[in-house]
Amino acid sequence: MDVLLASLSGIIPFALYFAAAIAMLLIFMKIYMIMTPHDEMALIKENNVAASLVLSGAFLGFSLPLASAAANSLSIVDFIVWGIIACIAQLIVYQIFRRFYPKITSRIESGEMAISTKLATISVTVGLLNAACITY
Repeated sequence: MDVLLASLSGIIPFALYFAAAIAMLLIFMKIYMIMTPHDEMALIKENNVAASLVLSGAFLGFSLPLASAAANSLSIVDFIVWGIIACIAQLIVYQIFRRFYPKITSRIESGEMAISTKLATISVTVGLLNAACITY
């Protein structure tokens, strides 16, 4: 019984971290979708795989450092600070990518998979690097 109670003592911190993580994921996705000139959700509803791939890559690219921050943070405030830093890093990556590929929006809208795969992969790669750097 003591082992069960000891295990359950972690429920409150789990709930706090999980709720904060979900909130940060939703906020990131909202900011990301506002930042992009195209309507990802409308494109995905139209079965545009390129748009789905890019949005999924951004989501995964942000969730990786968020998971690392949750695992390595010293407190919930520390976790949120590193989540914000990870969010900013991902949004900067998208802006830099747009500078190199100014027609990215029209290419995603037309369903071009090559450029969409590249952007999704860069998002995940930066997320992995960001996650690895959030260890202390």
